[in-house]
Amino acid sequence: MLMKFNPGLPAEFLRRMEALLGQEYPEFIASYEQERYYGLRVNTLKVSVPQFQKLAPFRLESVPWAPEGFYFRPEDEPGKHPYHAAGLYYIQEPSAMVAGSILDPQPGECILDLAAAPGGKTTHLATKMQGTGLLVANEINRTRAKVLSQNVERLGLRNCLVLNETPERLAQRFPEYFQRVLVDAPCSGEGMFRKDPAACAEWSQEHVLGCATRQTNILESAAYLVAPGGLLLYSTCTFAPQENEEVVARFLATHKNFQLEKIPYSPGFVPGRLPQTVRLWPHRIKGEGHFIALFRKAAQPSNGQMRPIQQRIDQREIQPYLDFVSSYLTRPLCGEYAFFGPNLYLLPPECPDLAGLQVLRPGLQLGSIRKGHFVPAHALALTLTPDIVHNTVNYEAESTEVLTYLRGETLSVQGKPGWYLVTVDGLSLGWGKLTGTTLKNHYPKGLRRIS
Repeated sequence: MLMKFNPGLPAEFLRRMEALLGQEYPEFIASYEQERYYGLRVNTLKVSVPQFQKLAPFRLESVPWAPEGFYFRPEDEPGKHPYHAAGLYYIQEPSAMVAGSILDPQPGECILDLAAAPGGKTTHLATKMQGTGLLVANEINRTRAKVLSQNVERLGLRNCLVLNETPERLAQRFPEYFQRVLVDAPCSGEGMFRKDPAACAEWSQEHVLGCATRQTNILESAAYLVAPGGLLLYSTCTFAPQENEEVVARFLATHKNFQLEKIPYSPGFVPGRLPQTVRLWPHRIKGEGHFIALFRKAAQPSNGQMRPIQQRIDQREIQPYLDFVSSYLTRPLCGEYAFFGPNLYLLPPECPDLAGLQVLRPGLQLGSIRKGHFVPAHALALTLTPDIVHNTVNYEAESTEVLTYLRGETLSVQGKPGWYLVTVDGLSLGWGKLTGTTLKNHYPKGLRRIS
């Protein structure tokens, strides 16, 4: 087991927490002498929860507020298991699963995650949408947006756009369009001090106040993005009332067309200082600190207009891809296509006009076409199942072949030449191309294991 974390918490923070918690303060401080909790959330787009429980070689305990969530023991190291590379789960702090459970998007809806990196909440929303509708995941920081895009790819999301935009620009382009909007706001991270000592070292009251200003501005943009009658969920991982209840109260005071919705309670949830808000305290639950507020926008006719992207692709342009489909897939992936450079994408249904936006992922990357040749993308492999592919090679999770593949090395395979979907226990890992008896490895270099 891990060593206990000695927090060295800032004195000013401790004084505020004592005033905030009163008699519960000693119990709160004692929680910092306990080990943190670790969680993973099953990707139900790839495997059902019962199937995962049968497959997983980990000791699991259910997370009360997330049917797809489980606690695991850190010594089991699920991040190093081939199932992680196959996108069967997302490693996520247990309290962070609350937001997706409460917002609860429905299949077919248009959903926005406004500050989405690294992708835990985005991928949670996607599983609830069951692969339908439109999910827009936005992140203003480009480096973090790339990490977000990688997680969207690993979990095999087909209906997700990844943007690198400001909230203000999105509010201008997409007014009153999204039925549900998630704002997991950048914050001072007080609720993560036990998990992340660096957040503790960076803390200051000035930082708290700066975060509150930024959160207020983000919510201002989010208000314009929510469709009439839609939901807006605001969450933070901090304890500071300035970033939580005070931000919410300020928003309600200036947006009379929004009101707070009642949040369903799970054991250990505590009412916030503002009615119908919720706090998660680390001494009350098996998880870190969080704050949640859920708003509903008044129903009224929408003035928002979205322009679907126009079909611009001639079939002759994508003939190499169509030839690949004919040769290697049992059925085509239907939809609308678009080129971004040499890369061919399958756009989500009802994809909006993306012209002029900073787009990292305009849907599912199918592959690239260069000089008349199509090379399938890793992202495509991670959305496929063996029944859709003519050629597959399967290995058990504990086999040496799986580790060889994840290191980017070649494998010896008998079969007809061409592209193969490499799977672990029937779950897609990536591509290989067979020449003779040598399967050339197409697992992305940036993802390969060193040992």
